[in-house]
Amino acid sequence: MFFRFDFFRLRRVTACIAALIMSLCGTVQFYAHSLPDHFYTDADRPISVATALPVTFSNRTPSVPHGQEAELRLFGMFPVKTVSLTPLGPANVWVGGEPFGIRMLMDGVMVISLTEVQAPEGNCCPAADAGIRTGDIIESVNGKRISSNDDIQQAVAESDGKAVSVVIRHDRVIKTVSVQPVYVSETQRWLTGMWVRDSTAGIGTVTYYARANDGQISFAGLGHAVCDADTGSQIPLASGDVIAVSVRDIVSGHAGKPGELLGRFDIGESIGTLSANTSCGIFGTLIQPPQKQLSVPLGFRQDISRGPAVMYTTLDGSSPQPYSIEIEEIRGEDAALRNLVIHVTDPA
Repeated sequence: MFFRFDFFRLRRVTACIAALIMSLCGTVQFYAHSLPDHFYTDADRPISVATALPVTFSNRTPSVPHGQEAELRLFGMFPVKTVSLTPLGPANVWVGGEPFGIRMLMDGVMVISLTEVQAPEGNCCPAADAGIRTGDIIESVNGKRISSNDDIQQAVAESDGKAVSVVIRHDRVIKTVSVQPVYVSETQRWLTGMWVRDSTAGIGTVTYYARANDGQISFAGLGHAVCDADTGSQIPLASGDVIAVSVRDIVSGHAGKPGELLGRFDIGESIGTLSANTSCGIFGTLIQPPQKQLSVPLGFRQDISRGPAVMYTTLDGSSPQPYSIEIEEIRGEDAALRNLVIHVTDPA
């Protein structure tokens, strides 16, 4: 009986150890997948991540020249993965929250609609027949750079019915197609059956301001790219102005569709220029720095944790106000730019 008792106790202990090892391996795999592969760091601040179980950083010899790497370890013992580090000096930013207006000229023109035209042989759409789709960017026609609808009409008219060579860009892929215009007697013009747009305007919210190394005041409106209202495609920026605006109303967002700010452009000259329209948001520079704005240290992704927070935005007029929120979820790098789930708790 003594040996039998020890045998069963050994089985229980072995089962517990096996379960503990499996749980530990699962936790390591979870953090290896959910934690980013790259971190920004500040030499004046220790680096850490907000996790349910302690994950520590241990510097290691980099695998590439002039790089910095660290090894993440669960409980300071069990390796999770190796991450790259980019050190940054101490930096402060001004909190945004103000609305701003934009006027954007596209880099090329965007096809927003394809329609049939009345040809002698029957209705057809020459542009669609050539493989052009809505959302495509027309860069040139017969070698001539295109920046407006008038440019396309002129290039097609000058072809005098001959096929035109059209360079298009779609999802960063550039190709050349041949479009055969059709003469429409009713309008007495050669047509291709495509409608294009060369500019857009809208309203966004400043996320932050910062002073660049050259002394300029840069800003960002983060969240998503500026997209065409008809096609949903990201607009390629050629140039653009920043305009002062006043908010008059708000359209609430819902799943799959962001909300909107409704307002009016203030009369006057532009207050800045746009430099980039990216999937993360829009960036630019301002002529004058913001007035009486709150300055805070620049935080990194690993500094974020679940719990109460404050968001600055403008619901009426042009002055931002603080509102209480709750950070409910922090998502990984593969979350399609939706890295935070927040709940607005402010009674206002």
